Amino acid sequence: MTQQTTAVATAGGRPKKGGVVTWACAPGFPPAVIFPFTPAERMGMRNNYEFQMLMYRPLYYFGSRGTPEVDYDQSIGEPPQWSEDGRTVTIRVKPWKWSNGETLCADNVLFWVNLMKVKGERYGEYVPGYFPDNCTSYGKLADDVVYFTFDKPYSKKWVLMNQLSTITPLPKAWDRTAAGPANASGDTADVLAVYDYLMEQQGNIVDEGNAHRTRWPDSPLWSVVSGPWRLKSYTLDAVVTFVPNEHYSGPNKPYLDEFRQIPMVSDEGEFEILKRGPDGPGSVQVGYLPLSFTTEPTTDPTQGGPNPLDEHYRLVPQVAYCIRYTSLNFNNPTVVGKMFKQTYIRQALQRTLDQDSAVHDIYHGYAYRQDGPVPVIPVSDLVAPELVGGKGPLPFDPEAARALLEANGWDTSTTPAVCVNPGTGPGQAGEGIPEGTRLSILLRYVEGRPALTRLMRKYKEDAAAAGIELRLEEVYGSILVAEDAPCTPGPGVPCLWEMCCWNGGWAYHYPSGEILFKTDAGGNFGHYSDPRCDELVERTVTSDGLDALQEFQRFIAEEVPVIFSPNFPIRLFEVDKRLGGFEPVNPFGMLNPENWYYTED
Repeated sequence: MTQQTTAVATAGGRPKKGGVVTWACAPGFPPAVIFPFTPAERMGMRNNYEFQMLMYRPLYYFGSRGTPEVDYDQSIGEPPQWSEDGRTVTIRVKPWKWSNGETLCADNVLFWVNLMKVKGERYGEYVPGYFPDNCTSYGKLADDVVYFTFDKPYSKKWVLMNQLSTITPLPKAWDRTAAGPANASGDTADVLAVYDYLMEQQGNIVDEGNAHRTRWPDSPLWSVVSGPWRLKSYTLDAVVTFVPNEHYSGPNKPYLDEFRQIPMVSDEGEFEILKRGPDGPGSVQVGYLPLSFTTEPTTDPTQGGPNPLDEHYRLVPQVAYCIRYTSLNFNNPTVVGKMFKQTYIRQALQRTLDQDSAVHDIYHGYAYRQDGPVPVIPVSDLVAPELVGGKGPLPFDPEAARALLEANGWDTSTTPAVCVNPGTGPGQAGEGIPEGTRLSILLRYVEGRPALTRLMRKYKEDAAAAGIELRLEEVYGSILVAEDAPCTPGPGVPCLWEMCCWNGGWAYHYPSGEILFKTDAGGNFGHYSDPRCDELVERTVTSDGLDALQEFQRFIAEEVPVIFSPNFPIRLFEVDKRLGGFEPVNPFGMLNPENWYYTED
């Protein structure tokens, strides 16, 4: 039975064609990049999963059945075939059609891989030394078959989930420059010129205005799509409207006439618009219940509790396979960057974040404690046993945090604490931290989220009790992630951000950790680097066993290269009760409005 027929069977009514669904999405993050070769500073669910993937399908599609697995029916690539020595994987590309009539083919896959080979540092999921750097050769065996030969055997699951998953086939129509057609899909000689041309057509990725984005729908480049939707309009107010791609070759073709995404300014604004119901001017059929507006606690964040909007909407939590954290800028050239390099300071920062009280008092039971780099929900056997059930190595304890600081050369009788014993020996503050340094850190976080604001204010209060001053600053979401981005200090790049919390973290396919914690990885926003971590990551990607993954988790939980924060569903979806096909929700954060429909009953 296909996913679509399953949805029909459980919807309580027969689907009908037509209709419009408006989705009121989270504040602060209008889609900023349409070219799916997305740089780290714009890598995120809003850009990738809720915008780009509606139009440009990846080689392998994940999570559409509600489980953290590959859905081969929804994927452009057939199941990968492996050689006996475990080094070469062969993939057949399905003969789906691009919207301009081109047939998807091996060249479309190699176009992307060649971009990664030359411009990998500008792709947010690129990890130096891994795909495609770890390929001794790659190419096409037929018009519809590609192969990749690796430098050694790797975990087959890891290659599928974390390496091949990075590939988004690109159409021949994009393989060009301003002068005309090029051949970036055939070799790497034309890649730089093609990349520069496509980025020029994309528009400035850090420009917060929408003027250049309004031109995307009519672009002869971006209108060539492989997914079930194409972009109809993008307004100056960041209202995004999709219509069905009539030439979509995959399963589950859209029922709806339009799918519209409208931006919200704040959680309060979201709740107000939902209170109006799903009918009438300005109404929405899909939104989210802000965690700060849940009226009664729940004991199960995967199912939810009482719904204050129950008259018109059903509550559908989207529990994602992700972790949440606050990033630290290890590349900050001031003394703050030197402080972040000290494990004891990071441990003190973790020990002053009260996850347990936040779960109950701020998130009303919809959250759960996260102590390490592997998600604890959905439940799996991948999590190290000692990190399950709130048993992490650095529980909330401001007095223990104060003791850590005092044992390493800080006077905590005042806040901020003052370094009184500089140096690199036992009991001293550490390299680059001079006497008289005050333990004061700027923590910027996304505005418009009352629950996050409460968490940050409580964090500031508890950190102060240990001698740590956190200076809080609220920032509009897309500005925050553009400014507090991975950076290396240099001419014109001060790289001065300190701590950054965008109310999120990272959604995994497989939590081996290379994308977040390996030296110079695309998702390693703070540029954390540790040779022992790199060694442990390498073990997780070459072994299918759990021992290596669990040893890696224990190391990260103790080292805290990021400050782990309470995890919670990506959204508590509020869904018009007349809308079928919405469930199951995707645990990786993708949206599948092609499955949604109004019923005839």
